[in-house]
Amino acid sequence: MNFEELLAFAGRNPFLSIVFVGLTIAIVYTEIARLFRGFAGIKPAELTRLMNADNAVVVDLSAGADFEKGHIAGSRNVQVAQFGPEHKSVAEAKQKPVVLVCRTGNSTAAAKQLKKAGFEKVYVLEGGIPAWQQAELPLVKGRA
Repeated sequence: MNFEELLAFAGRNPFLSIVFVGLTIAIVYTEIARLFRGFAGIKPAELTRLMNADNAVVVDLSAGADFEKGHIAGSRNVQVAQFGPEHKSVAEAKQKPVVLVCRTGNSTAAAKQLKKAGFEKVYVLEGGIPAWQQAELPLVKGRA
């Protein structure tokens, strides 16, 4: 397909062309924003490596009842409303990896708070607890 054929297609299908351009812009914007957000998203396998090799601090931002139903072994439960860089669960961990986990997408805002406060290694578990379960990794029930 050459450029002339592409222009002819766009002329015959203006709606599809606008949708294509819009989606392309949205994808590019999302990827650029991801590069500059200051923290990284990680997969469950990478979280297990960080926990085992680097003694990562894992903070679960789920509601207390959800945390008791199942959480990652060794994680600390902190309610979103009470979480911040000064919270006792992370205050001493500025040089350690800190991984935020949730079920509802609250991790991103919390990660931004930590980066702004000077934490060096901040991560968010992509997909949260559901991704952990999908990877067939175990959850612990009850309070930590």
